[in-house]
Amino acid sequence: MVQATLSPDLIARFAAIVGPAHALVDDGDIAPYLIESRGLYHGVSPLVLRPGTVQEVADILALATETRTAIVPQGGNTGHVGGSVPREGAADVMLSLSRLNRIRDVDPVGDVIVADGGSVLADIQAQAEAVGRLFPLSLGSEGSCQIGGNLSTNAGGTAVLAYGGMRQLCLGLEVVLPTGEIWNGLRRLKKDNTGYDLRDLFIGAEGTLGVITGAVLKLFPRPLGHEVAFAGLKSVKDALALFERASSRCGTALTGFELMPRLGVDFTTRHIPGVRDPLATAHDWYVLIDISTSDAAETATRMMEALLAEGLEAGLVQDAVVAASEEQRKALWHMRESMSPAQKPEGGSIKHDVSVPVSAIPDFMAEADAAVMAAIPGARICSFGHMGDGNIHYNISQPVGADKQAFLDRWREINHLVHGIVLKYHGSISAEHGIGQLKRDELAAVREPIEMDLMRRVKRAFDPAGIMNPGKVLKA
Repeated sequence: MVQATLSPDLIARFAAIVGPAHALVDDGDIAPYLIESRGLYHGVSPLVLRPGTVQEVADILALATETRTAIVPQGGNTGHVGGSVPREGAADVMLSLSRLNRIRDVDPVGDVIVADGGSVLADIQAQAEAVGRLFPLSLGSEGSCQIGGNLSTNAGGTAVLAYGGMRQLCLGLEVVLPTGEIWNGLRRLKKDNTGYDLRDLFIGAEGTLGVITGAVLKLFPRPLGHEVAFAGLKSVKDALALFERASSRCGTALTGFELMPRLGVDFTTRHIPGVRDPLATAHDWYVLIDISTSDAAETATRMMEALLAEGLEAGLVQDAVVAASEEQRKALWHMRESMSPAQKPEGGSIKHDVSVPVSAIPDFMAEADAAVMAAIPGARICSFGHMGDGNIHYNISQPVGADKQAFLDRWREINHLVHGIVLKYHGSISAEHGIGQLKRDELAAVREPIEMDLMRRVKRAFDPAGIMNPGKVLKA
């Protein structure tokens, strides 16, 4: 068992590793590290450590294992499932990676960038752009989220359709193990079949097996052609039919295909400054189509024009607009990326980050909508997301005039209802946000016993003292 309290002497031993300036003990200084972005989880901690070197991380974890002190690694703290905040009623020590933010190397010939685990995603994107390359992971939180956290949650983002998630974007890792040992797996190889792939154990582990302190990430040529369109449609089935045509016509040039409901457009135009409806009339559903080509700008233009013409002729597209500038392209993406925060002024919101096979999206959404409306008459369903990879953010805003807390008190009940339908369609209850605390118990209920047993065996092998992010993913 990990320690329930920390003595002043032990706090002093930890603080000595990073120096007094980087060991936070005052309540006011610690407070920002204790609550997650949506406010669902608010823990306690007696100490926040901000190491400046990989060796300091190693020394912290070695001492933590020796003294059985719980450690919670934290990146940009932009998560949604309670994975990066401490527990209540415990003495978890927070380990912030914010000072480990160095870009170690950029290699445009080898198409890789090597970065510290605390590097901010937007900084990595900018470094890639400076050498004429693209790092394609894109998230609404990219100005503050850190690459170690992106890897620890196997983040997806808006470009998974073309480039894959973090597992596909990472070649190698540097990880500090709970024992304080440092594994240098910063390999730049695209082919390496030498034994078990340890890298993939840490990607998506949410800090329960070790601390990611460095990564080798893939870069790509910057597209020469880029077109973004916003189209209005009658139904989700029409959106799926248009996606099939887009995938066949554009292949790997189709870098984004995002689905949005009318309610989401209403929320964003109502609450997000500068957002306006790009189309003259309202439609029940919308898709944002992103096409990028590496050979010439004209290729992307021809693809988009042909796709929209085909969609209009087939009766799938009711109206559409194509961005005429980079500013307009960013504005269309801003609308999509603002749909989650635009729900906040509407009151309570029960959220789901799920995935189903792409072909099952219309049936899943129809069945889930009917079940939710039967359970909560007047609920406002704002389901949107990455239609191209089956990841739907199935969010439900409270009925107009309803009691916010009474609505949010039904979170678990509605999660269980929606996730049951997800599993019926052979989907996943966590597409890109992770398990954390929010879905920990549900994970055990939906995975086969042998899978859960194997996960526990891996956890015990890497972290026999049980110090790493206890209570997240698996029960402590």
